[in-house]
Amino acid sequence: MKIDIKKLAQRLANDATISDYEFWRALKTVDDQLYRIDRQHRPIPIDLVFVREIIRRARRKRLQR
Repeated sequence: MKIDIKKLAQRLANDATISDYEFWRALKTVDDQLYRIDRQHRPIPIDLVFVREIIRRARRKRLQR
């Protein structure tokens, strides 16, 4: 399955039902999970990396408005 990160981030950035706080909280949660996985020397799921990038881009686009 191919994920269009740019398109999905744009859609999330334009979604008025998602608050800036929810973006920040989601990014913090993903970063915490990645940190825990790294500390346990486990392989990092690629899906989690994609989620982090989508949230980062959406947040950036939201802040540019």
